[in-house]
Amino acid sequence: MTAVSDVARLFETIASRAAPEDVRIAEAMVFASAEPLEERAIAARLSVGADVGVVMEELRQIYSGRGVNLVCVASRWTFRTAEDLSWLLASDGEEKRKLSRAATETLAIIAYHQPVTRADIEEIRGVAVSKGALDVLMEAGWVRMRGRRKAPGRPITYGTTTDFLIEFGLEAIADLPGLDELQGAGLFEGKLPSGYGLPDPNDEPALRSDEEPLGEPTPLDRAWGPISPDESA
Repeated sequence: MTAVSDVARLFETIASRAAPEDVRIAEAMVFASAEPLEERAIAARLSVGADVGVVMEELRQIYSGRGVNLVCVASRWTFRTAEDLSWLLASDGEEKRKLSRAATETLAIIAYHQPVTRADIEEIRGVAVSKGALDVLMEAGWVRMRGRRKAPGRPITYGTTTDFLIEFGLEAIADLPGLDELQGAGLFEGKLPSGYGLPDPNDEPALRSDEEPLGEPTPLDRAWGPISPDESA
């Protein structure tokens, strides 16, 4: 019986391996794509019946010890410089705009508590949120307007984007670090008020029961007016 079981496991292992040609196709597609590639786009080019998850995992293993690694961010696949070698290319990349502490803390609050309104952010931080802080985050493509809160004034709700996950190398929003890690890395220096812990972050695109579509701007939105690029964050 043991011998039969061993043979069965051997055939299961063989059956679960990806076809070499499928691995090559996936490798070529990810390499040629300028943006992280969705699994469904890869699956559409593989052989009939191919398991895209198995194919990508095998390709990931192939690149695991190389100078570039295959990584999954925001449920999309891309090649990135191996973490232990990233310092070599740091000076070659474009210098990214550094976020102010206000913008960084605003981004952290939106990521963990989305959907949130400006008033929610101000309550958590304990200080007013400037238009510039949100403007910088939306300009970077990391934050978006989701809808409006079903409350007096119908305030806009904010949430993160797929570009946010890609920028920070997260496979899903649930992979965000805990508060202690954020504070240890200097990414959040504010103090959460009583009753505000870090919930399980959720960036589902569908509007919640307390949200409604954006629709037309309110008089308050128009009063804020366009945001100047020079405004302090």
